[in-house]
Amino acid sequence: MTLTYDLFWSFRSPYSYLVVPRLIEFERDYDVKANVRPVYPIAVRIEGFFKTANPLFGRYVVRDAARVAQMIGMPFSWPSPDPVVMNVQTGEVPKEQPYIGRLTRLGVAAAERGKGLPLLREVSAVIFGGTFDWHRADHLAKAAARAGLDLAELDRDAETNKERYEAVIAANEAAQKQAGHWGVPLMAFENEPFFGQDRFEALKWRMAQKGLQKR
Repeated sequence: MTLTYDLFWSFRSPYSYLVVPRLIEFERDYDVKANVRPVYPIAVRIEGFFKTANPLFGRYVVRDAARVAQMIGMPFSWPSPDPVVMNVQTGEVPKEQPYIGRLTRLGVAAAERGKGLPLLREVSAVIFGGTFDWHRADHLAKAAARAGLDLAELDRDAETNKERYEAVIAANEAAQKQAGHWGVPLMAFENEPFFGQDRFEALKWRMAQKGLQKR
C-alpha cells in the first residue's frame, strides 16, 4: 500500500529547496507519495514576524543553509531578487508582492497536475541555485518545461482562477497549522509533524514502522 504524507513548502525557504531532491529520490525508491501543499512564507503569512524576530535569525539561516548545501553538494546563493520583497533592516513587508503570489500559485497548479515535486525542484533550483534575475527572460519557462509543464498555461489558469488558487493556499496553511507546526518544509504523516529538512530521516524511519516498502 502506498504511504502518503503532506508536504507544506515555500518558495522563499532555503531549507525547502534543500530537501526536495531527497523527497524525489524517496518517491523513486519507495512506495510513497508526497501530497504537495504550497504555502506562503512566514514573512507574508504572519504579519510583522520579522519586526520582532531576533536580528540574528536571518543571518543564521543564510549561513546555515549555505553550509547544508555545501555538505550535501547542492549549489546555493540567496535569491536575487528575493521572492519576498521586504526591508531587511526594519522587517517591513509591503502588501504588494510581485513574485511570491505567482510562484505559490504555480506550485499549486503543478501539484494539481501531478507534477508538484518536479516543479518545486526545478524552480527552486533556479531561485536558490545562483541564477541572477531568475524572474526574467525564460528561466522559469525552462524550469517548468524540465518539470514537464507549460509555464504559460499554468500562469493563464492561475490568473483566470486566482480566487480558487488563493483558497487552496489558505486551506493548505490551515492544514499546516492543524498538523502541528507553522514552518517549512513541514512533512506531516498520520497527524505527526516533521519540521525541517533535517527531519527527513525521522520521517522515513516513522514510515518504515508503518510498512514502508521499497519499489
